[in-house]
Amino acid sequence: MNRKTFLTQLGGTGLLAVLPLSKTFAAQKEKRSVNSSAKEKIVRASEGVELRIFGNPQKQKVVGADSDNQIFEWIDELNPGSGIPPHIHTKEDEIFRVLEGQVELMVDNKTTILKEGDMAYAPKNIVHSWKVVGDQKAKMWVSAFPSGMELMFHELHKLPPGKPDFDTVANICDSYGIKFV
Repeated sequence: MNRKTFLTQLGGTGLLAVLPLSKTFAAQKEKRSVNSSAKEKIVRASEGVELRIFGNPQKQKVVGADSDNQIFEWIDELNPGSGIPPHIHTKEDEIFRVLEGQVELMVDNKTTILKEGDMAYAPKNIVHSWKVVGDQKAKMWVSAFPSGMELMFHELHKLPPGKPDFDTVANICDSYGIKFV
């Protein structure tokens, strides 16, 4: 169907419904391009800023500087038994996607096992935790929005190797609005 036929068949009220949306989308696009310093970014599988967090490799893919502080995405490669105790984010929501292995995730006192291809959403101000279960490594792609946590991970990366001092970790996390419970 060509455009003229489509618009004719749509009729007067249908056309009115379409026109305001197109103006709204154009205005949003213009606003975004005027106020945004974000640029497109292609990140290959092997690319990203590499850190070590408590002995596990982390590859930061998109950080706040890339996205006008809208999102932070990273991949964690996790040893069996690795995990984070119950905590609350006061600033950001998180999405966890399991790429390999199995991760036990608790959100708001509901626990489940996430397997390859599964994902979960943990809103800010809700208690959550995770732990790699089984004897295989796990890989998770995690998103946090808005960004900011990447700065915390850079601080955690600078801690000496070996078992970290919990009070030191808790103080670093607390300065980014993450509280252990």
